[in-house]
Amino acid sequence: MRNPHMGKVTLVGAGPGDPELLTLRALKAIEQSDVVVHDRLVSSEIMALVPSHIRRIDVGKLPRYHAVPQDEINELLVSLALQGLNVTRLKGGDPLIFGRGSEEAQALSEAGIGVCYVPGITAAQGAAASAGVPLTHRGLATGVRYVTGHRARDAELDLDWQSLASGETTLVVYMGVSSIGEIATRLVEHGLSMSTPVLMVAAATTPREERRLSNLSRIACDAAGHTSEVPALFIIGSVVSLYVAGTPAAPIDGLLECEMADNG
Repeated sequence: MRNPHMGKVTLVGAGPGDPELLTLRALKAIEQSDVVVHDRLVSSEIMALVPSHIRRIDVGKLPRYHAVPQDEINELLVSLALQGLNVTRLKGGDPLIFGRGSEEAQALSEAGIGVCYVPGITAAQGAAASAGVPLTHRGLATGVRYVTGHRARDAELDLDWQSLASGETTLVVYMGVSSIGEIATRLVEHGLSMSTPVLMVAAATTPREERRLSNLSRIACDAAGHTSEVPALFIIGSVVSLYVAGTPAAPIDGLLECEMADNG
């Protein structure tokens, strides 16, 4: 039986960044916390909603630099709950989509600590809605797939390229700034046209949102100047053809003119 004096941990999705897209349940969890443990992908606008008397612990990660390794985050959450604290683990987007929420929940459950989830609007949904690009559209895309562009410990990106290179599927790539060139090459090698449109969206739904409209032949060059400190994702597929420049955040001007090398 769980110790009634033990705290609990709530895994909360902060959404894509706009505080108005935070759910009421998420805001309630934040306001009732003793401590908020948050990632770097949680926007400053969301963090401004955390009451000043609540302790904050930043455990944010950067690509290839984890200031607080995941094992230590797990141990931190367990330790705080064992102190009887009500902990909100705040993550960008949704905690169960590339958020390692399930890893943290497993560690907490093994320690006998209660865990609950508060879902959030995903980064993919936020970016698509902000840009006015549907993730599915009759006649263009019958499905959508979310994939990661980064593997733990920089392991090989061994995705199922054959199934991903489908002209009827929208592909959304998370954490793919450093690997988008490889991803584009593999998709073309497995059948997608080099002219397949790609929309890169950074800091989606925030005042800092930026967009780059490209295609598989150019996206590696067009994304080359993007800083990894700003979260970005890529929407790949025919639905991007419906993107209309001039929606709330206009695309960046001056895209690099370059083409994917023809290996044939």
